[in-house]
Formats: sequence, C-alpha cells, structure tokens
Amino acid sequence: MLSMRSARGSVLLLLAAVLPISLYAQVSSGNTDNDPTTALVARLSTDVPAVGTGTLATSGDSLSPLDTAAQPSTALAPESAPSQAGSTSDEPPGQGSTVGYIDNAIVGSEVRVRFDAGFGDSQPDLAEFFYAQCGCDGGTAAGPKPGLATDLNFQQLYLRGEYAPKKFFSFMLELPLRFIQPVSFAPATVSSASPGFGDQGGLSDVSAGFKLAAVASKQQYLTFQLVATFPSGDSGKGLGTDHYTVAPSLLYYRKVTDRFSLEGELGDSHPIGGDTPGFAGDVVEYGIGPSYVAYKSEKVQFAPVLELVGWRIFGGMWNNPALLGVVPGLPLDTADGSNIVNLKGGARTSIGKNQSFYVGYGHALTTANVWYKQILRIEYRRTF
Repeated sequence: MLSMRSARGSVLLLLAAVLPISLYAQVSSGNTDNDPTTALVARLSTDVPAVGTGTLATSGDSLSPLDTAAQPSTALAPESAPSQAGSTSDEPPGQGSTVGYIDNAIVGSEVRVRFDAGFGDSQPDLAEFFYAQCGCDGGTAAGPKPGLATDLNFQQLYLRGEYAPKKFFSFMLELPLRFIQPVSFAPATVSSASPGFGDQGGLSDVSAGFKLAAVASKQQYLTFQLVATFPSGDSGKGLGTDHYTVAPSLLYYRKVTDRFSLEGELGDSHPIGGDTPGFAGDVVEYGIGPSYVAYKSEKVQFAPVLELVGWRIFGGMWNNPALLGVVPGLPLDTADGSNIVNLKGGARTSIGKNQSFYVGYGHALTTANVWYKQILRIEYRRTF
C-alpha cells in the first residue's frame, strides 16, 4: 500500500519536473527576435529602397516612375513587424482543450453545462464513489433501501462556473442534479412486500475547488487542481456518498502542432468521514486524450478526440450479490485493488472564440468492475 502511494508521488514529481524543462526548450528554440541574421536582413530590406530614391531624385524636378514604385516598399517594411510580433503572443488558448472526460488543464473563466446518461451500473456502492453503502446492510449504512441494486441507470446534469482573475489561477463551483432508475435487485434482498427502492432524483453532492498552473502558455499547460466535494445529496435516495471528498490532481495540455493536441490527467479521490469507516476507498484516476482538428475555418473548428480513462481503487468495500447465502452475514467484499478502464470517443465543435459543444460516448473495457457499462455525454462550454 505504501509502495503504491510512494510510486504515485514519484510519478507526479517527475512529471512536474520534466514538463517545465520541455517548455523552456521549446520557447528557447522558437525565439528568433535576437537572431543577428534576421536583424541584418531586416535592415537591408529597409535601406536599399531609400538609396534608390535618393539617386533618382537628382535626375529632375519630378519623381521618376522608379521613385514611385520604390516608395511603397519603404512603407511596407515597418507594417510587417506587428504581425510578426503578434505570432509570439503567449495568451492562453481559451478554446484549446478538446477533451470531454479528462479534466481541462487550461485555466480560464467559463460556464459549462454537462449532461451524462449512464447505463448498466452493477456496483453502485463500490468504495462509495458513486453513492453510499447500500441501506440494505442496516446499521449505519446510509445508502438507498430496501433492496441491493444489481443494475442501475442514471442521468446527471452538472452546472459549473469557473473564474480566473489571473491566467494561471482560477476557482470553480459545480452544482449537480442526479436521477437514478434501478433496473434489477438481488432476489434475496427484495420481496413482494418490499420490492426495492424506486426512481429518485434531486441535488447531488456539490463541489468547489481551484486550479493553479505551474506552466501557462499558448502551447502548454501544467496545472494542479484541488476539488472538494460536500455531502449535500440525500444518500438515502442514492443521490450522494454521505462523506466529504478531497481530490487533488495534475492536469496537462500540450498543443503539439497546429491541429494535433494531447491532454492528460493523474489524480486521487480521497474520502473523509462517512457513517461506515473503511467502506469508502481512495480512487486514483488517470487518463490520456489525443485529439486532431479535422476541420478548421475562421469561425468553426471540429476536432475528434479519443480518451482512455482508468481508475484504481485502494481500500474500500462493496456489496457483492454473489456472496448472498454463500458467506454468513452481510455480502461485503473488498474493493481494494479493483481496476476500471473505459474508452471514450467523441468530438468537440468550437464556434468562434468562446463557444463549443462536445458529444461523446464511453464504453467499459473491464468486466469485473465497472462504474457503468456505457455512458453518453453532451456538453456546452462558453469561455470569457
């Protein structure tokens, strides 16, 4: 356990050390403002027309055609300088991030509306990551009851605002609404008199946090994010986890070429409190998402993106229906060491400099453990 946490810490430190060095090398190699050859060519391009004009002016009282032709070139030389300087702008790319499931590393002010529809959640109380321990266990278990859900569908609507007073720092607030529909229950936990809990809906667990970018440029972002989640959802209805969560993560964005980008994430969701100590577990999340701008015009950009996202659970428990009637007592099983991997495919369409839409679909690659078998995500984002 300690060795795994030490390894995770080493990965974060290594990534934080290597990426700023990479950025420095990129900026240094691309800077031509102090190049002696460039300065000499610029000087000659402005001096030559001036000499020609002075020579031809002595041939008469009026300017010759050569004088007239030469004059525009002297005026055009200074005008090219602003565009060259503008190309080195280091302003943050507000529309740069194209991912839909990996957290956005770019720091900026925005509002975001996101809708998820998940299908086939067979382990809803796994490590109390989605909702609290099934109330069917009795005692201090704060999750929904009666019945142990073995298949559940859900929808979530997230309303999020982020404000960045500086290009390297922002803080955020997210309000989620959740709706769940149990499809089936473990037969031993329900009866004709108690057929299981029904559909539920309402406010889920509210989150707040901040981003702090160690590297913030037009080409690259390396950002530390810290999000705290509060048990505001009614856990008895399956709308929350009944405990606080602190989730630090390291986010990365890299614009490799004018059309190709790469984004990544590494973080941990750490539970605090709860009515059943030890039932919730640490969930390490990681992911990588390459994207390519397939179409680009002055006002519209279309970028398909493929994301591989995984979770590793350390500690925690869950209710395993396979243990009912086999193991005396409650059907509690360990969640420690569980792995979940999903593949997400989607595309982001950007309109102008401030608006974008994302539509994506995800499918579980693992079968032993899942948060859901399939998920559909639709998102609208407006930056400021």
